[in-house]
Amino acid sequence: MLFRDQHHLAYCTNIHPAETWAETFEVLKTDVLAVRDRVANGAPFAIGLRLSALAASELIGTDGKNLRLFKAFLIEENCYIFTINGFPYGSFHGTRVKEKVYQPDWSTEERLTYTNNLFIIISELCPEDSGGSVSTLPGSFKEFGADENLIFANLYACARLIETLSLESGKDLHLGLEPEPLGHFENTEETIAFFQRFFTWCGDRDLSTDRLTKHIGINYDTCHFALEFDDCHTSLQALADAGLRISKIHLSNALSFDPQNPEALEAIRQFVEPTYLHQVILNTTPLTRFKDLPDFFSSFTTPNSPLTTPCKARCHFHVPLYSEPLAPLGSTLDHAEAALSYLKEHPETCPHLEIETYTWGVLPQQLQKPLTDQIAAEYQWVISR
Repeated sequence: MLFRDQHHLAYCTNIHPAETWAETFEVLKTDVLAVRDRVANGAPFAIGLRLSALAASELIGTDGKNLRLFKAFLIEENCYIFTINGFPYGSFHGTRVKEKVYQPDWSTEERLTYTNNLFIIISELCPEDSGGSVSTLPGSFKEFGADENLIFANLYACARLIETLSLESGKDLHLGLEPEPLGHFENTEETIAFFQRFFTWCGDRDLSTDRLTKHIGINYDTCHFALEFDDCHTSLQALADAGLRISKIHLSNALSFDPQNPEALEAIRQFVEPTYLHQVILNTTPLTRFKDLPDFFSSFTTPNSPLTTPCKARCHFHVPLYSEPLAPLGSTLDHAEAALSYLKEHPETCPHLEIETYTWGVLPQQLQKPLTDQIAAEYQWVISR
């Protein structure tokens, strides 16, 4: 749906458990249309599609039948697709995801093939006036020690295909790498440095960097950059000044707390769960990072623990945009609000917005309510801004 008459707004369907195309299509026909009926008011409804590698290959198929049926469904239901979430390759619900969400990474042929499939799909589905974006991981996960030359080679190969599909379709297509805590690059400074190395890699091989600046950019997740204690306006301006494209903005919210407050520590323990990584970052100098909430709590027993120093803590656990968690916990909602205010001042920054709260199924019980109600409330929060 259009937001402020020039930005396309959707919510990411990665919240709905679905791994095959049949499962995904059933979710779209039921849960997603239920949200449409609550928020679209008869206007064309945008779907932020999540496809696993399996679903993507099944959607393309050998005869194109599934894709033709899906296009007919979108027309019939007054829906359209301008973006696909291509971060999680495989299962994303009901199993231990954690660092597996980064596998296979961009040093592998599997990641390239999967993402190429997503661009074949989005080039067919997205309207000309919106173009199409695909979001993906920030190359790899730091602890994997991935070969950056392989990452660059695969990303450049993807950029070639995106360029070809853009020219054939007449649509603006682009890939957004999504910085995330402990990713191969995770904050504003590391993101700019990564792309500078990428540009140098291209120059050393006499490859055009124009292909990159047009078709590969940043998926700016407000939760992730808030976790890094980056100022939103400063960050977005620095990325623009570096000549980097903002492919998509994820509107999302993280937990914050005082690590010296025993009540806050007790409250944050209820967010320990076995499915996703919940990185914790403290605004010490330099920043102190923990891979997951259990690692944060185990640091209490280590000598010279950073927790003895007054500081603020933020946790990578997506919480609703529409309400603050109960005290003594807080959130990073001000970063999402700052992104919307920046867009109001600089509307050309990015046309694609996506609400991305994928943790409904693992939220503590007191934060649970029917899923359609949750998603509709997030739309209302964004629209009210």
